[in-house]
Amino acid sequence: MAKKLNITPLHDRVVVKPAPAEEKTAGGIIIPDTAKEKPQRGTVVAAGPGKKDEPVTVKVGDTVLYGKYAGTELNVEGDELLIMRESDILAIV
Repeated sequence: MAKKLNITPLHDRVVVKPAPAEEKTAGGIIIPDTAKEKPQRGTVVAAGPGKKDEPVTVKVGDTVLYGKYAGTELNVEGDELLIMRESDILAIV
């Protein structure tokens, strides 16, 4: 993300930009909008400092996997973003 994000997450919160949903299957079948699944992968665009004894382990630019229904959706300056706790992140890819 080239522009500066005007959100600073608190404590162990992380702001993630979800990857776009898949348009086609591996076999070449086009998936309609109503059948697309929510993405479970995204890029960290902002991270808080962490809790008192637990610093945040992800950093800006990391690609992460998270739970299907993790986080809260927000719309900031036209961008669809998710804000979630670091514990909702399953892995760094």
